[in-house]
Amino acid sequence: MSFAPHPAVPEEFRVLSMMHNIGAITPEKSLTVDELVQWTEIDVSTVHAHLQKLRELGYVQFIESGGVEKYHVTQVGIIKVLTLYS
Repeated sequence: MSFAPHPAVPEEFRVLSMMHNIGAITPEKSLTVDELVQWTEIDVSTVHAHLQKLRELGYVQFIESGGVEKYHVTQVGIIKVLTLYS
């Protein structure tokens, strides 16, 4: 049984799912864009575009820490991830 989202799921939701699965679900565990690029192996401009869309949908929030933007999954985003697996 596979726990990966269905291949037809848009790539930004695969990014969201990955963030959830590695625990980026609180401000304290937020990840930088560079970290997300490493985890997803997606180029930086595409990760930025996905994060923007996910922020617009309310699934991802960013914080600024030491002058660096970091991102984490919101409660609404966590619910969305869980629906991707059902």
